[in-house]
This record gives sequence, structure tokens and C-alpha cells, in this order.
Amino acid sequence: MHTVDIAAVDSILVLLAVEEAARRLRIGRTTCYQRIRSGDLESIDIGRLRRVPADPPAAYRARRRAAERAA
Repeated sequence: MHTVDIAAVDSILVLLAVEEAARRLRIGRTTCYQRIRSGDLESIDIGRLRRVPADPPAAYRARRRAAERAA
């Protein structure tokens, strides 16, 4: 049986499912959807699917770190 390293696959994706973006951010799926709705995390609709571009989770983490340092 062939096993797939999910982290390796995640690292090459251009668009992430919300669950994949949540995993990268180490937050829950519901929290990820809340961040999308608030505008904190960029996402796009593709038909009936919601996808998060691969770069925004890193940008979101950087903004959160900067905000925590400034507080």
C-alpha cells in the first residue's frame, strides 16, 4: 500500500481547501471560516468550492505576529 505524506503534498499546492489552510495555521476549520468571513484570510470561490491561495496563510501568520509584538 502506498502512503502519502500530507505535509509534502500541502507544500506544493497553489490553492488550499479550507481544511488544508486550517491545518497549516494550526487552527480549527470553523475558526478558519471565521477568519475568511472577517477578511483576515483571503479566499476565492471556484464554483461551489472555497479555496485559500497557498501564500495567504503565511501572510496571516506574519500579520498576527506583528500585531502581538506591537501590543
